[in-house]
Amino acid sequence: MTNRRYIVGITGASGALYAKRVITEILRAGHECHLCITPFGHRLLHDELGLESVSGEGLAALADLPAGADPRRHGLIYHATRDVGAPIGSGSFRHDGMVVVPCSSRSLNTIAHGVGETLVARAANVALKERMKLIIAHREAPLTLIDLRAMETLALCGAIICPCNPGLYLLPRTVGEIVDFVAGRLLDLLGVEHGLKVRWEDHLVGGDERKVAGEGAGDLGSLSGD
Repeated sequence: MTNRRYIVGITGASGALYAKRVITEILRAGHECHLCITPFGHRLLHDELGLESVSGEGLAALADLPAGADPRRHGLIYHATRDVGAPIGSGSFRHDGMVVVPCSSRSLNTIAHGVGETLVARAANVALKERMKLIIAHREAPLTLIDLRAMETLALCGAIICPCNPGLYLLPRTVGEIVDFVAGRLLDLLGVEHGLKVRWEDHLVGGDERKVAGEGAGDLGSLSGD
């Protein structure tokens, strides 16, 4: 497969594991990943993943690389949020898609209103104006009317709104499996090949043990879903 180039933006909404999994799978597929993080995103990585910084070992840990590995040699390039001259903030920087994951309501509204106060927002606005793929993985609830209108604005501009809502039909048993489902859906939207379990056919073909484990919870399988 031809190597591709993607942008991952991390903001301050909870869900650092989603970003970590997406980054890891982009690199595992042999693609280039450009990373930008808002100030609140840095706090998120510290609180949920224990990362003191995203330089050196911290960046390698975020991408699940071996200890001591050079992230750039593996295709991971980090851009500081206040680096207004970063290439990803320019329309001349061509890429195959950007995902903001997790995306806070603050960043959602910032992007929707064209305010490039962070490099994440700037890169997202550039993706919109250049008609490149932009995926917004919003992860806050409940939603205000302000959030809903921001989502509508971004959808009308061509962005894909993909909230971090895991499907449970694969009967996940661990947090990691739930994370994999959301990350896998985002990777599908980006066009990145992966082996994460997100397919309905995985449930139909290989889910016998889990179907048995799910028995006894009532005859929910017979409901029409209406």
